[in-house]
Amino acid sequence: MPKIELETKIKSTLDICFDLSLSIDLHQISTAKTKERAIARTISGLIQLHETVTWQAIHFGIQQKLTSKITAFERPYFFKDEQVKGAFKSFAHEHRFELEGEYVTMKDSFVYASPYGILGKIFNSLILTNYLRRFLIERNQVIKNYAESNPWKILLQEK
Repeated sequence: MPKIELETKIKSTLDICFDLSLSIDLHQISTAKTKERAIARTISGLIQLHETVTWQAIHFGIQQKLTSKITAFERPYFFKDEQVKGAFKSFAHEHRFELEGEYVTMKDSFVYASPYGILGKIFNSLILTNYLRRFLIERNQVIKNYAESNPWKILLQEK
């Protein structure tokens, strides 16, 4: 199964980075290119342990739906979301947060399996892994931008 690992350094606090990563609202902002929006279950605010969200987005010109669930949660150091239903055969996305001085290192580990056997594997190697890597990098850059400036206060004010 393909695995994507990323590290993002953010000059902020563990709590802010952790909460922004759980924010349904920030996720929608960071995925505006794919018109991703929460359409069922937890549709705004911070998603929590055992909660699910159903996303609708356009990827590769096709409207798709995907439901994921928070399956592990250790505030403010770790959480994991996994596909419950969607286009992947499966996926698990681990989010880790470590404080190093005045920086938080946000670590992503995204493991997925595509359907369609050998055709899915070919699609992964030619297109999907790079597409998903760019998708996650762009999302992490938005988290970083919000965490290092004042907009995070608007998204997390309900806390």
